[in-house]
Amino acid sequence: MQTRFRKSDTRADPALDLVDMTPEVAEAIAIGGPVVALESTIIAHGMPYPDNLATGRMLEQTVRDSGGVPATVAVLDGRLKLGLTPDMLERIATDPAIAKASRRDLPILMARGGSGATTVAATMIVAGLASVRVFATGAIGGVHRGAEASFDISADLQELASTPVAVVCAGAKSILDLPKTLEYLETHGVPVLGYGTDVFPAFYCTDSGLGCDARCDTPDEIAAILAHQDHLGYRQGTVIANPIPAADAIDPATVDAAINNALAEAELKGIKGKETTPFLLSRVVDATGGASLKANIALARNNAALAGRIATAYAAP
Repeated sequence: MQTRFRKSDTRADPALDLVDMTPEVAEAIAIGGPVVALESTIIAHGMPYPDNLATGRMLEQTVRDSGGVPATVAVLDGRLKLGLTPDMLERIATDPAIAKASRRDLPILMARGGSGATTVAATMIVAGLASVRVFATGAIGGVHRGAEASFDISADLQELASTPVAVVCAGAKSILDLPKTLEYLETHGVPVLGYGTDVFPAFYCTDSGLGCDARCDTPDEIAAILAHQDHLGYRQGTVIANPIPAADAIDPATVDAAINNALAEAELKGIKGKETTPFLLSRVVDATGGASLKANIALARNNAALAGRIATAYAAP
């Protein structure tokens, strides 16, 4: 398998003038190393301090332990960041002014010198600018329940339809309409690969009852599929569905009850748009006595470890 990262591919692109990289990340990209992008919303908006900072540090170390180079993505003072220094990571974890940044927010923050933690979609954009092929997150967004009336569909799905970055995740968030989410991905030609499983996981739960497009049992097999996508010139991303470890999973009935109660409360309070997901997830944390937060950390670590191994296989000569 040939190395896909090329020095000329990355530095010749004028869009990279918009991206600041740490020396570690820049060197790895220049030599074709196994770089793994990490989002920053899990740090800024996914959990309370100091758990969020500890999780951010843990995910970066997990990628390193798996052979990869971590590149946490954010926007700071109007600059796109691919890789954060320890001080930057702490700022993301503690500064209440850090916005939640998706695709539509990036140019606004950049023009105004603002700062934001990147969602899946925004992280994919920054990773794609530098040809970083592998990205680890907790779970992707998708089609929200009741989207036939609200039209609430995460920008994550559109980014997967148009940006060639492989997203290692524990499926899609349980609060979503998972059948419609998978239908959207199928319509846009985004393959869903189950790692060691034939079924699509549902964030806190290992089994949504829905199927994946293909099962892959090794990082090498996934890397080969990514390489063939490259050779075909495909511009879509790839979902690599990695189930939460069984020991850390939550009973589906418990999760469903918590989600249904949270959805009813959100409707009663008129919570919509980008505020919906953080609200629902926080209510699930409360309803499960913190078990969902522990599960979130466990599945994020599991995904970072797999992403490091895939990136290593993909970058191998």
